[in-house]
Amino acid sequence: MTQPKTSILFLCVANSARSQMAEGLGHVILGDRVRVQSAGSKPSRVNPYAIEVMTEQGIDLTTHESKPVDTIDPKTVDIVVTLCAEEVCPVFLGKVKRFHWPIPDPASDDPALSREDMLARFRTARDAIRGMIEGFKNELE
Repeated sequence: MTQPKTSILFLCVANSARSQMAEGLGHVILGDRVRVQSAGSKPSRVNPYAIEVMTEQGIDLTTHESKPVDTIDPKTVDIVVTLCAEEVCPVFLGKVKRFHWPIPDPASDDPALSREDMLARFRTARDAIRGMIEGFKNELE
């Protein structure tokens, strides 16, 4: 296997939903020639709704773990994509190209939201991320 030409790090706060979905989609859409990672400033756990909506796309996140951004070696990253919308995005130090895709956090503690509401929120975020990565793929080629 040849070394990837580019390394992308997707960042959000908890590394539980948006950045995890971006990592999974990135592997599928960008393929082996791009190294894809994700991390967060306050990692928690991979959100079960993120796992479920990615499974709908044939992408398995069950082996993914939330990772702190400070465990990522800056020398292994060429591009950082932050996915925060309403919260403060994590900072990644290093000489990298930076992109910001403000995608609202689909996770919510609102008890008024049903399971179907939550799945709809996660599908919306997943589809937005998919569109951004597909567009980004053209820039990498």
